Amino acid sequence: MTRELTDIILRVIERAPQWIRRDLDSKDAVARIRTEESLSAMIADALERQADAEA
Repeated sequence: MTRELTDIILRVIERAPQWIRRDLDSKDAVARIRTEESLSAMIADALERQADAEA
């Protein structure tokens, strides 16, 4: 992974709402999966925006 990708992902995680941080550690599998999907979408969006900005 390049440094740029790492930085983008780190910025997304730093801005993640508290409910995401809490639910990632949840014992409830449904809540954890929903949160993982939400975080993945946030990261994908940030990567797409970066690619659009570079184009």
